[in-house]
Amino acid sequence: MATTHHPQTVLDRLAAGADRTARITHTEHVPSRSGCHADWPDQVHEDVVEAARQAGVERPWQHQAQVAAHALRGESTVVATGTASGKTLAYLVPTLSTLLDGAAAPNGRGATALYLAPTKALAADQRSAVARLAAPLGGAVRPAVHDGDTPPEEREWARLYANYLLTNPDMLHRSILPAHTRWSSFLRALRYVVVDECHTYRGVFGSHVAQVLRRLRRLSTRYGADPVFLLASATSADPAEAATRLTGLPVTAVTEDASPRGELVFALWEPPLTDLAGERGAPVRRTATAETADLLTDLAVQGVRTVAFVRSRRAAELISLIAREKLGQVDRSLPDRVAAYRGGYLPEERRGLERALHSGELLGLAATSALELGVDVAGLDAVLITGFPGTRASLWQQAGRAGRTGHGALAVLVARDDPLDTYLVHHPDSVFRHPVESTVLDPDNPYVLAPHLCAAAAERPLTREDADLFGPGFDEVLAGLEKQRLLRRRGSAWYWTRRDRAAELTDIRGSGGRPVQVVEEATGRLLGTVDAEAAHSTVHEGAVHLHQGRTHVVRSLDLEDAVALVEEASPPWTTMARDTTSVSVLETDAEVPWGDGRLHFGSVEVTNQVVSYLRRRPITGEILGETKLDLPPRTLRTRAVWWTVTEDQLEAARLDPKVLPGALHAAEHASIGLLPLFATCDRWDIGGVSVPLHPDTLLPTVFVYDGHPGGAGFAERAFRTARAWLTATRDAVVACECAAGCPSCIQSPKCGNGNDPLHKAGAVRLLGTLLAAAPEEGAETGSADS
Repeated sequence: MATTHHPQTVLDRLAAGADRTARITHTEHVPSRSGCHADWPDQVHEDVVEAARQAGVERPWQHQAQVAAHALRGESTVVATGTASGKTLAYLVPTLSTLLDGAAAPNGRGATALYLAPTKALAADQRSAVARLAAPLGGAVRPAVHDGDTPPEEREWARLYANYLLTNPDMLHRSILPAHTRWSSFLRALRYVVVDECHTYRGVFGSHVAQVLRRLRRLSTRYGADPVFLLASATSADPAEAATRLTGLPVTAVTEDASPRGELVFALWEPPLTDLAGERGAPVRRTATAETADLLTDLAVQGVRTVAFVRSRRAAELISLIAREKLGQVDRSLPDRVAAYRGGYLPEERRGLERALHSGELLGLAATSALELGVDVAGLDAVLITGFPGTRASLWQQAGRAGRTGHGALAVLVARDDPLDTYLVHHPDSVFRHPVESTVLDPDNPYVLAPHLCAAAAERPLTREDADLFGPGFDEVLAGLEKQRLLRRRGSAWYWTRRDRAAELTDIRGSGGRPVQVVEEATGRLLGTVDAEAAHSTVHEGAVHLHQGRTHVVRSLDLEDAVALVEEASPPWTTMARDTTSVSVLETDAEVPWGDGRLHFGSVEVTNQVVSYLRRRPITGEILGETKLDLPPRTLRTRAVWWTVTEDQLEAARLDPKVLPGALHAAEHASIGLLPLFATCDRWDIGGVSVPLHPDTLLPTVFVYDGHPGGAGFAERAFRTARAWLTATRDAVVACECAAGCPSCIQSPKCGNGNDPLHKAGAVRLLGTLLAAAPEEGAETGSADS
């Protein structure tokens, strides 16, 4: 960062003016840190050591040498250190050393390595990094990318000749493992499997990836290989345990970051209240989207290279659009130096944006989390984080994208009008003093395990020997698949007997079906895709859809053909879907008494239906109107935590029948908003329902459930940490300065009832009474009979 762009100076410029200074609720100065070197292990091939030297690495950081030593001893290892700490080199040096030794084999392919990235962009970026490092090694290391964008002829070359294959879990699941006989020479020589950014494999997606890795291990064993797993993660709680759960193997963790770090100035920023009244007359804060667009504009004018991370595709487009309009009023050359980057773009669009960011042609980029994951964006001066990204691990990962050359950097968290964001910007210790979260995933989820057992059987018939590999649910799920006639037993093995591909039974990203294509009606041009599960709420008839800075309106949605037809238009509003939800209890797995009431964990069925959408002004969030929709309901069998209260507890909380529905509803909203502090989830990963008299419990009940079939582990985490979770919930509601409730405490942006009824004071009294009878933390691990 140039001296004129010292992070504190940049922040002072952003905060210039009395109205802006008050928006900074806290500034954290993370000091610079010097590094600690070590020597490469003796087993590292001397040519690889020399290649590292030519790349500018005379000696490794201590953690890099430790990872290499573990890897060369055949020990699966996870390196969990900060952004830009050199994790890539830590796993590449032992991998390339082994590939170089294997190049002496007659076919030049005596050893192979597989690299898995959660995104195509990261795999493509890593391909360049490998090529640069391995350039002095000649043709001994042959990297190749194998993903959905790879042309057929390049895929064929990769299969026959590559010894360092870069792909993603989706392609491993759908393409490589089902065709393992064609990949036999690669799998037979497989020595290392690199799993990059492994902290992103959480929830249902992480559970699917865990089963894909078990299928990979099973087939590798079939061909006589026993690969070592090398995993790279952002800093996380207990990375060894999370990596062990992901791979099914014992994993050693290297967590002491010995790399140097430049100064980081990290500001917490709360947009101001507006003069507008929102739902039920609640005060309305300026949107984080509009605030970030202003900050991105100001930074671009200063020449400060910035990425603004956002939570949604729509927000990325909107921030880019607003910033470009504002920049055009300052300098006609500036609008083209800001763009949006998100999933759903066509491959050539993504690659072009990545090149422009690398070259410095772009000054600002509004990006979804795809750019969070290790894509090399060296030279950035600042990062804007539009709303808490769901976990502290992601927050620090995003903040670390700036200042990668060792100079100072600025990070700004712009709070959304949301209970969790409001809590965090007014409780900075929760951001800067608390450890990052544990990664939550559940490979034993039967909804996850079942399709992978089918895929495994199609790859090679299942036997009793596979039970240990696939986990404790193997027998029960296998019996169910046999009963459904998806698998058939012959002798001592189970076979896939259908003609269609077993790998097509599931989308490991959890989208629940084939993506909906967004097509421009007038031209037939494909603009992009939307996940099937999001289609009801994002591309319903009348929805505003943004693509590459252009606004479109959805004219029709055909769920059967998975096509949404749009036309270009410029309405002065955005849209947001409304839905209704009901929950029925299927089975209670565990429950513990909380005074007269009880806390439960178990299986539920959720019925959800999108019923309407709101039209809102993009800058202020003001509601302009509501339009009804006619979409079919959807059902979801999942896992939930729920709590009940008795008449005596209601009396103690001074809650009469008129106040009770609003108090329960407010407590439900606030608790959903705070759960991401305790589980690696986003509020959009979870849902909730509150009922003054639920037919299954016959008591006032609040449910919080995982928004994925079979559950994702979030509700179980809530059950285990319920006392701390609900205490933070009550504290957040009490601390909010509003009188009767607002989006910063008890209003929800996705409430199907229009945030009615809500009763803030009643929620505080209800939670206080409940917590007064709560057992000590850890006592929630009771059984169904406790």
